[in-house]
Amino acid sequence: MIEYFLQNMWQVWAVIAIACLILELSSGDFFIICFSIGAVFAIISAVLGLSIYWQIFIFAIFSLLSVLFVRPVALRYLHKNDPNKPSNADALLGRTGKVTEVVKAGANGYVKIDGDQWKAVSNSDTDIPVGTTVRVIGRESTIITVETL
Repeated sequence: MIEYFLQNMWQVWAVIAIACLILELSSGDFFIICFSIGAVFAIISAVLGLSIYWQIFIFAIFSLLSVLFVRPVALRYLHKNDPNKPSNADALLGRTGKVTEVVKAGANGYVKIDGDQWKAVSNSDTDIPVGTTVRVIGRESTIITVETL
């Protein structure tokens, strides 16, 4: 049984590569994919007939090289490495939307931004009618503050 696995190690490395790719989908930090890259090079070494020790060595070296060289490039281009990148409701600041329910002065209304409805208040003393384009200028919890354009 062990001899079968040693003769067909490329299949084991392929399962490791695919498993790492699937795990990377859940994390998104481009760390686990480095092991998938190492497993691909181990597949090549297995197909070339190198021993299991060489395959493990190649897997370790290429995984390490991927962590050192591929991961930083992927993070830079795909995540932009911006530690202050706004997310969730903070990303709404400065965005524009349409009023779907009148935003009355001193009361709440609703604004649609990219298909999502947000409870909104106005920064002015006048009502904002339905269909008006507004810009988000602030947020308090899940209620956004808007101004007309």
